[in-house]
Amino acid sequence: MSDSPAPLADPHLVFDPAGDGPKDVVVLGSTGSIGTQAIDLVLRNPDRFRVTALSANGGRVGLLAEQARRLRVRAVAVAREDVVPALREALSAEYGTGEPLPEILAGPDAATQVAASECHTVLNGITGSIGLAPTLAALEAGRTLALANKESLIVGGPLVKALAKPGQIIPVDSEHAALFQALAAGTRADVRRLVVTASGGPFRGRSKAELADVTVEDALAHPTWAMGPVITVNSATLVNKGLEVIEAHLLYDIPFDRIEVVVHPQSYVHSMVEFTDGSTLAQATPPDMGGPIAIGLGWPERVPDAAPAFDWSTASTWEFFPLDTEAFPSVGLARHVGRLAGTAPAVFNAANEECVDAFLRGALPFNGIMETVTQVVEEHGTPATGTSLTVPDVLEAEAWARARARELTAQTATAEARA
Repeated sequence: MSDSPAPLADPHLVFDPAGDGPKDVVVLGSTGSIGTQAIDLVLRNPDRFRVTALSANGGRVGLLAEQARRLRVRAVAVAREDVVPALREALSAEYGTGEPLPEILAGPDAATQVAASECHTVLNGITGSIGLAPTLAALEAGRTLALANKESLIVGGPLVKALAKPGQIIPVDSEHAALFQALAAGTRADVRRLVVTASGGPFRGRSKAELADVTVEDALAHPTWAMGPVITVNSATLVNKGLEVIEAHLLYDIPFDRIEVVVHPQSYVHSMVEFTDGSTLAQATPPDMGGPIAIGLGWPERVPDAAPAFDWSTASTWEFFPLDTEAFPSVGLARHVGRLAGTAPAVFNAANEECVDAFLRGALPFNGIMETVTQVVEEHGTPATGTSLTVPDVLEAEAWARARARELTAQTATAEARA
């Protein structure tokens, strides 16, 4: 391992682009689950953090305006230009007569603009591969990147690795924040394998045949986490674990054959690192994203009371099960595209996003999600790899994958209608 490249995320290294005082933070995806929890953490710790800019898609302008006023930000960015009048009206109502409003940026590049603005840390809480451009912008501008947007690393891994400096990325996913903390206990040469835990989602224990008729409501009933619909369906198919395996490989530079997925229904242990001496270090808290967000914003310092702790006076049972790869083939497919590298992960991710959307609309059965994604990946074949990958390459591969997934979904719907 000593001759392999440096990992993107290294708890032993601290990238500090600013001086003393509260850290200036830009929050991307501020009205989503990660963003709202991050803002709550900031408001509870004004001596540690100060938010300077927000970005959101634009679907919740009232909440965005309220956040801007409470945080007194310099700029607000929305992806949807059509909501600017409503946002300006909401900001005026929040701020009051005569009080200066924050600058409004709008359009598909607005989040990228604020990601490059003056600050210490950019928290990328955007969902989907649209987070890639802001990720690259934050890295290029020399900001610490608290990364909750796993898709930008999945689809643009080589691009991210080319820009990131040692210690510049702090992972915010609960699993990768757990690995990040456990890895602090040893050197890279000490690591035998990474163990990524999965709750198993709402369908743990079901066979592939038993998954054929599950409904959208079934898939959205996650047993331990409250998340958005796309992420919740990804948890039901375990696509999220496949993405996390690729992410772990990229973040920590550990080979795929030394990254294991284990089902842990209680979601208390967020992931583990096994060292060469036989020791395994597990990072554990009750299911809550406050801790990972605090690690992303505060590292190398810990934020007191960022998340709840266990009551060790109360009995509890922690279970671990092997992954059923037949019922949930997504992790194996993710390993495959991860090894192919190049644009293959982007194709996998884009096809999955389209298929999840089709499932949520009732246009594709649950098992059809992975069946369609697998076909798209197989048709894509072996991509070009190496250092020549560009953003246009990624966008072109994504566009093809989305179009092909929609075609296959339509064919499935037509066949079912005729049956």
